[in-house]
Amino acid sequence: MFRYYYIALCVIIADHAAKWLVSTYMKIGQEIPLIPGVLGLASIRNRGAAFGILQGQITFFIIATTVVLVGIMLYLPKAHREKTISPYGLALILGGALGNYIDRVFKGEVVDMIQVHFFHFPVFNVADSFLCMGVFIVMIHSLKESRNKDEELKEVIK
Repeated sequence: MFRYYYIALCVIIADHAAKWLVSTYMKIGQEIPLIPGVLGLASIRNRGAAFGILQGQITFFIIATTVVLVGIMLYLPKAHREKTISPYGLALILGGALGNYIDRVFKGEVVDMIQVHFFHFPVFNVADSFLCMGVFIVMIHSLKESRNKDEELKEVIK
């Protein structure tokens, strides 16, 4: 079980290190091209959720994130016993959610810094990236499990 919390802690550390570097060495609104026309490092503050929606709803985000975090921590032991990839996805979600949660609680905003240019996409941060990877892993696992249950049901019906 410890390994999942260790993964979450590593995500939080990576996220906050990136946020600290951007906050310390860049002005708000500044952008540094990393791969011109493709990827940039930006210094943006977000008081909302993903894609800048629900700006200023900090209390809502703190309550919602608390519920999600408690749910993940309660479900993680069960997922661990199932010996699947799902707890790794949950660990990434936990770390990403906690990374942004800490910012919202202590700063009232989240530092975003990754700017994709080759298609219109909102600026995001390291925590968002790991959170999305975790959700993807959990979704793939859930789809696979659903498919397995469907196959088992077909066998029972035959």
